[in-house]
Amino acid sequence: MQIKERKPVLAKLETVDCGKPLSESEADMDDVVGCFEYYADLAEGLDAKQKAPISLPMKTFKSYVIKEPIGVVALIVPWNYPLLMATWKVAPALAAGCAAILKPSELASVTCLELGEVCREVDLPAGVLNILPGLGPEAGASLASHPHVDKISFTGSTVTAVKIMTAAAQRVKPVTLELGGKGPIVVFEDVDIDKAVEWTIFGCFYTNGQICSATSRLIVHESIAAEFLDRLVKWSENIKISDPLEEGCKLGPIVSRGQYEKVMNFISNAKSEGATILYGGNRPKHLKKGFFVEPTIITDVTTSMQIWREEVFGPVLCVKTFTTEEEAIELANDTHYGLGGAVVSKDRERCDRVSKLLQNGAVWVNCSQPCFCQAPFGGTKWSGFGRELGEWGLESYLSVKQVTEYVSDEQWGWYQPPKQ
Repeated sequence: MQIKERKPVLAKLETVDCGKPLSESEADMDDVVGCFEYYADLAEGLDAKQKAPISLPMKTFKSYVIKEPIGVVALIVPWNYPLLMATWKVAPALAAGCAAILKPSELASVTCLELGEVCREVDLPAGVLNILPGLGPEAGASLASHPHVDKISFTGSTVTAVKIMTAAAQRVKPVTLELGGKGPIVVFEDVDIDKAVEWTIFGCFYTNGQICSATSRLIVHESIAAEFLDRLVKWSENIKISDPLEEGCKLGPIVSRGQYEKVMNFISNAKSEGATILYGGNRPKHLKKGFFVEPTIITDVTTSMQIWREEVFGPVLCVKTFTTEEEAIELANDTHYGLGGAVVSKDRERCDRVSKLLQNGAVWVNCSQPCFCQAPFGGTKWSGFGRELGEWGLESYLSVKQVTEYVSDEQWGWYQPPKQ
């Protein structure tokens, strides 16, 4: 496959473009390949599912369902996983038979443009996939309001999503929205502390903390909080922050000056509101240039603080303790968002209880952030609606048509026939 052959080049381009460590970009390219292969398999099975019969209560009728491509779809993707997020949308859209217009982020467009070159090389018919770089208020807004675009699939901020929904509503256009998050990771007192600590930092600091589903609110049982935070700091001190092309890098720079300043303002505001910066909060001393932020752990947080309520989109973790399971669940759900959440405990029944009560589209048990193209992904509340990935991702680009046939040889008999 062309993408597999280009993996080293694509991974390096991704890292140079958005700043994530090269090892992460390489893993992303593997996921891109896997996602395309998965939806190619689903596409091959679509014909076999056509005309699926519907059981009816009347023998005089037969009914079946036809699934058709929804039409021309606009796919708007963010800068944190440029090619992977594009693939999450492009692969199922093409598998469904749609024509697609892909708008990458203006901050990281290069690998999406390379995808266009790949499609050209494999002889994808002209016009089936179109790449439209540009600024959101210009290119994105035009797609949302265009009369010949039949659906919008958007991944990005809640603020932008409101504008897209408003524009799409003028033409009663369906939308799928995968938006921001302020995910909880609830850690109970019975955990293996080092295992739980590693998942905690992975859930918040991976991809330089720029993950919509980041579990950026640590809710830890008070009986282990002191030991847990001590280990959390030690693990964080061990994270290699460097040029993202450097071997062993685990934390690269923030994507842009604007985003860097936003992250630093969050940290500054947390301090001014009375929170404690337990670790990090500054530019690393060994890096004199670039938009680098140390992994940051913030304690003494109240639920009214900005750092608890708003998405940072950077390597910043805020911490609260709890006493009871009920209190932990209340804290976890104390957010407008509902994308990803995690629970960590050796008690399987407790994990099941908490998983059911967390108001999130994805819940991870004894881990954080695993993502498989076979499983649905999406949020609740301000984190959006609709699902990507899995069979659910394919269904979102299909229109369902009912076909019902009258099969009796008898007259219908509702009206009196005219006299002969």
